[in-house]
Amino acid sequence: MPSSPSLLGVIFPYHPRLGRYSLNFHEAQKACLEQDGILASYDQLHEAWLDGLDWCNAGWLEDGSVQYPISKARDECGRKDTPVGVRNYGYRHKDRERYDAFCFTSNLNGKVFFLKTYRKLSFPEAVLACKRNGAMVAKVGQLYAAWKIQLLDKCEAGWVGDGSVRYPIVNPRSRCGGREPGVRNLGFPDKKYKLFGVYCFKEAGGEKPPKKDKDAPGRWKAFHV
Repeated sequence: MPSSPSLLGVIFPYHPRLGRYSLNFHEAQKACLEQDGILASYDQLHEAWLDGLDWCNAGWLEDGSVQYPISKARDECGRKDTPVGVRNYGYRHKDRERYDAFCFTSNLNGKVFFLKTYRKLSFPEAVLACKRNGAMVAKVGQLYAAWKIQLLDKCEAGWVGDGSVRYPIVNPRSRCGGREPGVRNLGFPDKKYKLFGVYCFKEAGGEKPPKKDKDAPGRWKAFHV
């Protein structure tokens, strides 16, 4: 997670399972931290806009303002005849008003990988599968950092740590969600009954996968007398 403001990293717009515009300022701070990020600064959001970020939902920034970046003017995002840029709602009430969050992450002390499994997994199964491989389910910020820093490109949807399903695309192709690079978001499916792959995160120098237990449940165990 970034320890100080920096322009070298990646912005990721974020809202939780509750839906869009569900976070006050303090909840937005917490949500970013839980996903391996911090609330972005205006400079970081502006830099992301210069790089092409276009997002039609307003989100909190670290200074308590609410803004959103528009690269393509259109009526559903503040009218087609208004200039493109980072649009500013100003400073909002930190307790009462609710928006999304613009999070920022710049450090990836490890590796994100798509875990190969013989079948698709529910979310609880995905958590266990990563753990068996000495890893954890990747957080949203870690997946974005892997996409931006490691150039992770995988056209397969997988669980991430907040219970959403996403996949990172560096080289856009028609069968992988459109013409623009980015981290595709399929929302928050039912954790128990919907089945997907999983993106795991292993810290640099992290522990090796645990050895198989000969006496694990489901295995025959000798009875000693």
